[in-house]
Amino acid sequence: MEYPPESIHTLIPREEVRIEKPQRYTSRFRTTVVQEKKSSKDAMKTMGPAKVEMPSPDKYLQKNSRDNKLPEKKASTKAGEHSHTHRKPDVPTRSDVPVMGLHSNKDFVKTNVLETTMAEPRKPKPIYADTKRGHRQLLEHSGLVPKYIKKKEPDLSSPSGPQDYGETPQYLNQRREEVQRAQQEYDQYVSDRMKEGAMKMLSAEERSSIMAGLKKNWEDLNRQYQGLSMVTDTITKKHRKERLEHAMRQLESHIGMLERYTTIYVAND
Repeated sequence: MEYPPESIHTLIPREEVRIEKPQRYTSRFRTTVVQEKKSSKDAMKTMGPAKVEMPSPDKYLQKNSRDNKLPEKKASTKAGEHSHTHRKPDVPTRSDVPVMGLHSNKDFVKTNVLETTMAEPRKPKPIYADTKRGHRQLLEHSGLVPKYIKKKEPDLSSPSGPQDYGETPQYLNQRREEVQRAQQEYDQYVSDRMKEGAMKMLSAEERSSIMAGLKKNWEDLNRQYQGLSMVTDTITKKHRKERLEHAMRQLESHIGMLERYTTIYVAND
């Protein structure tokens, strides 16, 4: 490392001059602004307004309900009569003289100012954006409004039952009826076969004895499996291990079937 040449000017120590920076400016309204910002943020923490008016369950979305419909025409009662309630005035003839000299003292500017001042402001409808380009839709039909979790409990004591909630779908009732019909047909088939003597039902003693025998056989096979060599270096050892595993899996399936079903039918030879 190279050092600069010595000089008499560098031997005399100098005092370090520190530049003091002015104090940082802080607005006196800082705390007020922070509190207002926090209060406005907390109101939208639920991905929308905190309180939304609950719509009636009768006003559900129907087909073509959002389309603009023309007013229905009324049927005419007499021949040649139009369906309009108010008829337009007749076209003036060439001899008719228009009314002249009509004046009004109404100040339309003041009237408009008063009407605008006294009118109630329109409340904006809650909306949400579903694309990155800001495509907006009404929040009511988005599924984000908690309608049903805040609904009052239905009155089950009424004879007509709860009216605000939906009924069981038709396909579920049809599915339940099909399952009951299939169970009845199976029970009828089993009873017919038992009357003919082709099937018999296992008793509880027979079922428990069979299960005890299967578990004993599984324990014997498991003892043999635990006594196998850790290294299967020959084909004989490999085949014996696979044979024991297959037999144990088959016994486990039989034991599980007996434990799962309490009523078991056996065909007579």
